[in-house]
Formats: sequence, C-alpha cells, structure tokens
Amino acid sequence: MPSVTIKVAPEGSKDATTESDDQSHSLITFLQSQSQNMLTRLYQKPSACLSIFRLLRPLERQLVMNLLWLDLPIPPSTMAAWVTREGKKPYQDALSTLARLHILPPSTSKHSLNPTFKSSMRQAITGGGASGSFGVLAENDDKHPPSEVDALDAYALERWETILYYMVSSGTGQFPSKPSAGVLYLLERSRLMARVHSGALQITSAGFQFLLHPPHVQLWELLLQYLQMAEERQMDLVEVISFLLMLSTTELGKDYSTENLSPTQKAMLEDLRDYGLIKQRTATSRRFSPTRLATTLTSSSPPLPTSAGSGDGSHAQGFIVLETNYRLYAYTDNPLQIAVLNLFVTLKSRFPNLVIGAITRDSVKKALTNGITADQIISYLVTHAHPQMRKNQPLLPVTVQDQIRLWELEKNRMKSQEGYLYTAFASQADYEYVLKYAKQLDVVLWENASRRCFFGSVEGHANIRGFIERRQTAGNA
Repeated sequence: MPSVTIKVAPEGSKDATTESDDQSHSLITFLQSQSQNMLTRLYQKPSACLSIFRLLRPLERQLVMNLLWLDLPIPPSTMAAWVTREGKKPYQDALSTLARLHILPPSTSKHSLNPTFKSSMRQAITGGGASGSFGVLAENDDKHPPSEVDALDAYALERWETILYYMVSSGTGQFPSKPSAGVLYLLERSRLMARVHSGALQITSAGFQFLLHPPHVQLWELLLQYLQMAEERQMDLVEVISFLLMLSTTELGKDYSTENLSPTQKAMLEDLRDYGLIKQRTATSRRFSPTRLATTLTSSSPPLPTSAGSGDGSHAQGFIVLETNYRLYAYTDNPLQIAVLNLFVTLKSRFPNLVIGAITRDSVKKALTNGITADQIISYLVTHAHPQMRKNQPLLPVTVQDQIRLWELEKNRMKSQEGYLYTAFASQADYEYVLKYAKQLDVVLWENASRRCFFGSVEGHANIRGFIERRQTAGNA
C-alpha cells in the first residue's frame, strides 16, 4: 500500500511555482473564491487543468495523481492509510484546498476527482482531442518568420522594465518611456501607485513592497488585479483565465494563430502586449508570439533572461555596502536598481559600475512622505546586501537601522483620523450605554469618561447615530 511521507524541503529547493510548501500560489487562492460553475467551465480546458495542477503544492499534486487513473471512488479510510502520523495535518490541509477548488469534492463515504477535471487532466497528459486548448500554431509564413528568442526576450524585458522604471520615477519624466494608459490604470487600481494633489501618479508603500518581490510574483500580482477588473470590463472571467493558462503551456519562439480565440481573448491581446507577455507584428496581425513572461507563468523557470529583478548578476549576489557613517556604496550600473535607491538615498557620485550616496534625514523623510516605511527600507538593504556585508553580525549597522526608525517616529508623532465626537449626553447611564455599543462595534478611537464624550470612526457613525435615535424614540414612547 502506498505511503505519503511529508518531509520539509531543504532550503533553496522549493518549487518556485508554489512560492512555498506552506503557502498556496496567489492564483490558487483567487480560484478558491470562485463559484463551482465557473471552475467547472474552466476545467473543460485541458491546458487550464495542467497549469493549475502545476501551481498546486507537492502533496496536493500527489493526491491528484493518486486518484487520476482510478476508475472507481475509494473510501476516505483507504486514503487516510497512505498518510504518516506527521503528515496528517498537511494531508487535511491539502484535502481542504482541493475541495475549495472543486477538484476533489468533500465526501464522507468516497473520494473521487471532479469528472470534468479528471477527463481534461487525462487528455492533457496523454494527448488527443482537437480542441486547440494548448493553442494553435500559425502556418509558416516565409515573408514573416517567427521572432527569434533573443528578440522576444528583449521585447519582454523592455516592456516590463518600462513599467518598473515608471513606478520608481513616480511619473516625474525621469525615464522617457511611459506605459500605456491601460497599464497606468492597472497600477492605480492595484494601489501600487496613487494620484497626489497635482494629479500625477506616485509610488505607494504597496508599490515599493512590490519592487522587493521577484518578477514572477510581481507579474501575478498585476495579473490578479487584471482578473478582478474583468467583470467591470464585461469580459468573461473563464475566458480570461483560460487564455493566461494556455499561454503558460505554449512554446517560446513559436507563432500562434488568433483565429480560434474568443472575442474576449482577442480583446486581451492589446493588454498582454502592453505587459510584455506577447508580441505581435501589428495590432491587427492574425498571429502572436508568447514571450518568456507568458511561457513561464506556471513554471519555476525565471520569467526574464537578465534584469534587475530576475535573480541574476548583482541582484542575486547583492550589491549594497552600507557603513556606520550612513555612506552607501552600490556596485551596479542597472538604471532600475539606481532609481530604486534614489527613492531613499541621496546619491552623490556615479561611476561605470559604482554609485555612492548617503542615507540622510531628508532622503528618508522624502521616502516616508511617499508612503515607504522604515521597515521596507531596511528590508531592501538586507535583501540586496553585498556578500561582504553578509559576513557581519548583525548584517546592517544597528545605528543606521535605529536612526531610520527614529526618523519615521518623527513623522508619526501625530496621527490624524476622521470621525465624529459624541458629547452632551443627558446622563452618565446614557453615555455608558452608547459607549458600550460603540465598543462592541470596535469603532471607538478615544474616550473621556469625566467629560462624558468619546470619538468614533467614520465607519461606525451611521450605526451609532441609529442606535441613539432608536433609544430616544423608545424613551419618548
């Protein structure tokens, strides 16, 4: 009888597609909130089933494969016998995830995969069928041959870094290229950038945190926001997800036809061009070439060949040296990395492969004004510390860390919050009665029992006002 043994993966060996053995991929979390009918429609696509399977955690994948080729359901007790004592909790978590995805419907008497998922998954593994689920290759065209892989990589890198450059420059025009209006709207909707009083877009705290993530996580963060916008744009969510998952199964360097795409998917082509996921010769071309950003969506392979965020070169090794006198040396010539540093460092000198600057009170206050927190600055410095710095214990000078946090405390000495002041109660009993109700709603920001008054948040005002009016009405009656 087979045994499912759960072991902690060694450091550095975790599957990049699942982010970690304990945390589900962001798309899996999104799909768990969708309806059963929507997921069943999605599971009709073999490419979607295969891509979702690749995003599952290892134990979830193993359970699916154990059940995939069984023609008859099996009792839960039989499956439970496969699991070691230490693996019982991960096993139950895996069953729960598969149940919320409607891949393995919950049952007390038998376990069997969703028939639609099982059929499509079998087809994806064994081949067969003529649905074009994995894309339809375009016919050879001697006049317009497929793009070279190097050209596709350069195109994807240029489009993706245009977005990142614009974010770090906060729309100041420091970088000449500007993303399309659709990309800017997506950045604003995802709260990675926000409009200031002048109307210009500026990077937010969430946006700076976004820059700390690897490209694979960054890409999915934007794509999930794109999925959430699908309904308001009157796009079929199933068609949108299935097209993205289909792209993840395509082959780099091949041209695919647009003829078999649905109207929703054809409308997506323009957006995906802006994100760098596909390349088309013209906007009306009947063929498209997926880039590495698209073909690695559900893969552990890096989505970009070489970039500031790809995990290669100076990014992987670390490039920042920070001294106790707040002087910073960055061994890089990458414009994006330099632009990120410029958000919280006063840059003083620049050489072919070295930038020198200093962390000052004014530079940190400028970053704090833009919504960047002290912990995010410290996290960035730790993440990108030079290998020579990593010999230190602690890694960053404690004096610098403490000073950055103290500068943040200077800014946060006073906190303003909108709300309503409730006062002039007729009696102490009335005051305590209303205050108790407000505390139950968790909307009390400040109270003063001696003056019979308290301050409540804007969100709770309607409920508190209604409660007082009902009490007054009952008293008059």
